[in-house]
Amino acid sequence: MTDRPGNSTDGLFAGTAWHYARFRPGYPQIFLDEVIRRANLDGTGRLLDLGCGTGQLTLALAAHVAEAVGVDPEPEMLTEAARQAHARGISNVTWAHGSSADLPGQLGRFRLVTMGRSFHWMDRARVLTALDEMVEDNGILVIASDAFLIRPITTWQRTIADIQRRFLPNGQDERPVPMANLFVRHEQILANSPFPHVNRHVYDFPRPWTIEQVIGYLYSTSLPLRHLLGDRQTAFEDALTTALLDLEPTGEFIEPVTLELLTATRTGD
Repeated sequence: MTDRPGNSTDGLFAGTAWHYARFRPGYPQIFLDEVIRRANLDGTGRLLDLGCGTGQLTLALAAHVAEAVGVDPEPEMLTEAARQAHARGISNVTWAHGSSADLPGQLGRFRLVTMGRSFHWMDRARVLTALDEMVEDNGILVIASDAFLIRPITTWQRTIADIQRRFLPNGQDERPVPMANLFVRHEQILANSPFPHVNRHVYDFPRPWTIEQVIGYLYSTSLPLRHLLGDRQTAFEDALTTALLDLEPTGEFIEPVTLELLTATRTGD
């Protein structure tokens, strides 16, 4: 794995943007098609993507709206997102530095607001109240959540967790705690918000990984792994590679993924 600049730990995802853009999985087409259908996207209207990261969801939907705005608190993420948009020839996206705590702000109104793998980092009730001022009367919210590679479901994922604990002892492998109380489900928060009408779709599918992708993903998370590893980074990568190849000599692995899509509106269908 080639090292990349930027090991700052000032922000939750500081120093991860290069890996985030290249190794964070995108969204399957069946999921995107459902979002497009639910939001009645026809090339008009505006999209707001909160916690956009490097634009995995923003860029996938940009062709279906007139204008998209991606908001993220990490400047490196926005720089990388802009680079990805330019590389794909996507010109109708604006990238804004900020967080959900800044809403409603001066961003205007939107037909669709998306939060992909980000809603759990927010003060959910406050954000939904703020969005009431920003979402058009017939607008819609989309919240996407899926399983994490590091969740020890399979033998190979448990191996990753074991090696990481060996290289990061004394609790250093503990990740930042999300702001949301996850014992209270997103649906419960939505039920008491201005957007109480919720539809839930679940997609189960296999997600393939190579060892390079695994390592890149580990460097993209909120745990500042490269910073914590320091000069043990190469040793960590070698140990992980050896252990995974011992399990599967092809170096190809399958993660069972459950992707949840919540769509929320002010009124029912």
